[in-house]
Amino acid sequence: MSDRESHHPARSGSAQDLTLTGPAEDYLKVIYEIGQGGDAAATNDIASELGIAAASVSGMLQRLARLGLVKVERYRGARLTATGRHIALQLLRRHRIIETYLVEKLGFGWDDVDEEAERLEHAASPELVERMDAALGRPKADPHGAPIPTAAGRVDERRLSTIADLPERAVARVVRMSDRDPAFLRYLAERGILPGATVRVESREPFDGPITLMVARTRHTVGTKVAARVYVETGPEKPVISRRRRARR
Repeated sequence: MSDRESHHPARSGSAQDLTLTGPAEDYLKVIYEIGQGGDAAATNDIASELGIAAASVSGMLQRLARLGLVKVERYRGARLTATGRHIALQLLRRHRIIETYLVEKLGFGWDDVDEEAERLEHAASPELVERMDAALGRPKADPHGAPIPTAAGRVDERRLSTIADLPERAVARVVRMSDRDPAFLRYLAERGILPGATVRVESREPFDGPITLMVARTRHTVGTKVAARVYVETGPEKPVISRRRRARR
C-alpha cells in the first residue's frame, strides 16, 4: 500500500476517530483552498487541482459527506463542515510546517518541497510535527508565504489581491504565491519575486497583455497568468525577515 493510500485516524477534535486515506485528506485541503473566497468548491475545480478526472470526484465527495466532513450542494459543489474545516486546517498545518523544515533545516530548495511534503504529511505524527514547529521557532508562514494554521485551528484568511489586479504605478508587497509548480517558483525567484519583496507596476498592456514590474530596481515583464498567481498586499510596507530561497538548478 502506498503512502498516499495509507489509512490513519484523522487527528482532529471530535473527528479523531475517523480514518481517512491520503487521497481523502487531499480532497479536504483542496476544498478548503478553493472555498476560501466563500464559494462552494466546484467539481471541475477540485478535479483540476488534484489532477484527476471530474467524473471520479463525485464518489469521494459522497463518502466525505457521509462522514460529516462536507456538504454537497447540487449544481454548486462542496463546502466543508466545521469538522471538515478543522481537519483541513490541521492537514495544511502539517504540510506547511514540513515544507518549512525541509527548506530551513535540511537545505531543500523552496521550489522542491511541495511534493516531498505531500508524501511526508500523511505519515507524520502530531508529535513529530510539533517538534518541527518548535525547532523552527513557530513560523507564521511557509517558504511560499502561505500562512501556517495554529494547533488550535486559527489561520490568517485575508482576501488578497494579485499582481494582475494592480493598476499602473501601484506599489505592493508580495505575500504568497502558488506553490504547486517548481518551474513557476524558479521563474519567480530568478526575478526576485519572493515573499516580502516590493513590486511596482510600471506599465500594463491592454487585453491581458504583459505587465512590466519594478522589483529591486530591476524591470521585469511577466504575463497576466503569472501575475494572477502571485498574491500581494498594498499599503505601508512592513518589516520583513528575509529567508534564503534555494532553487535547484
